[in-house]
Amino acid sequence: MDQVILVVYFVALSILTFFALHGFIMIYFRNKSKDVQFKALDKPLEDKVVTIQLPMYNEMYVVERLIDSVCELDWPKDKLEIQILDDSTDETTQIVAKKVEEKKAQGFDIVHIRRNNREGFKAGALKYGLQFAKGEFVAIFDADFVPRPDFLKQTMKYFSDDKVGLVQTRWEHMNYDYSLLTKVQSFSLDGHFVIEQHVRSKAGFLMNFNGTGGVWRKECIIDAGNWEADTLTEDLDLSYRAQLKGWKFVYLRDVTTPAELPAEMNALKAQQFRWTKGTVEVSKKLLPMVWKSHLPLKTKIVSTYHLIGSYAFPFILLSTIINVPLVFIKNSGYHEDFFNAMSIFILGFLSTFFLYFFAQKDVHEDWQNKIILYPLFMAGSMGFALNNSRAVFEALLDRKSEFVRTPKFKIEGKKDKWVDKKYKAKINFSVYIELLMAIYTFVGLVAAIYFMELAAIPFHLLSFLGYTFVSVGSLKHALANKK
Repeated sequence: MDQVILVVYFVALSILTFFALHGFIMIYFRNKSKDVQFKALDKPLEDKVVTIQLPMYNEMYVVERLIDSVCELDWPKDKLEIQILDDSTDETTQIVAKKVEEKKAQGFDIVHIRRNNREGFKAGALKYGLQFAKGEFVAIFDADFVPRPDFLKQTMKYFSDDKVGLVQTRWEHMNYDYSLLTKVQSFSLDGHFVIEQHVRSKAGFLMNFNGTGGVWRKECIIDAGNWEADTLTEDLDLSYRAQLKGWKFVYLRDVTTPAELPAEMNALKAQQFRWTKGTVEVSKKLLPMVWKSHLPLKTKIVSTYHLIGSYAFPFILLSTIINVPLVFIKNSGYHEDFFNAMSIFILGFLSTFFLYFFAQKDVHEDWQNKIILYPLFMAGSMGFALNNSRAVFEALLDRKSEFVRTPKFKIEGKKDKWVDKKYKAKINFSVYIELLMAIYTFVGLVAAIYFMELAAIPFHLLSFLGYTFVSVGSLKHALANKK
């Protein structure tokens, strides 16, 4: 049995190291690649009509903030159309209707679009609204975003190249300081937005629209086959289909669009589940097309890393489970050479660490204060492994699920509260398994301390903290919402 456990552990760590080496690839191209040159006009294309699409479903707390911010965009009123794509089933619809009348009276071309059903969820709403869009360009904002007034002037000047199909801005987090949960989320997202998206755009690799905070050329959407609802990440799906058709994407790392981070654990878990499952669904759908294309080999490799990254979660879960008996196996006095050889896997840790190190250093003046969140980010990755592994397996088994929106509560400062608000994220049964995992990893931590396995203690500590943070946080937040 020891031999079986050791072999499985070695395979799991080898696969995780393979995934983690993506960080070194990103850092290499960050330092070596010259920026792909996209000609930007001195002035934006203010003679072009832009349609702003605002897809929403039950967003009563943030919808007025969103509409107000969009109406403050610095763009000629006669060249701006605003579509409220409202699939709501609550009082959001009445709030929107009142706000639309207010903005119409102020001279805005704003329409309130309702469907008879929620078919296709967000993708269906965007596709439906596109039929009536007047604009040659389409900007999209989720309900938790607050675009800056100069958003269109910063993005539209890059459409001077007729092959540019999308301009994406970096997400900024307006409630970063709200709690430890939002701080760790911000840290995690910076890895994607500061390094991965920037490098993919800079080096000419395939990148993705992030679902919001970007502007599409309408022709590009249509040419790529329009929005499709067969995955939970319709943005990633359309992005790859468009670039496989030859369209170019521009990413603006230094142009940011503020957004609200989930402040409640169960809402965050639902969001992570959707993103993870959707990415696996897109990988199954489009990865064969990537490899059949005429793209350069390095682009295919980077795209593969991009699309299969979520597959790492089951192996994180597996390695966590195996690590507890491993403490006892190691102290049986055998397999010393095997455990000495395990030091090679430190490469995976270093690769991931440097990716997030540069993500903080590249855009934050106080990066020294932010990089200390890395251990908590690692703990969170372990704690979310069960939730996200379930998403991976559901996608692999073609088990379809509803597009579960992330509740927004207009959390901007520390005085704002999400407790007692109408929208409540559902608590999944898996939280009780996560609680058992917290107890299980605590056994591993105690054993590592007892046997003085100094190298193993940090891993067991992070695993224990991660599962405790996720499980207790889920239960605590769910109970707080019931009061």
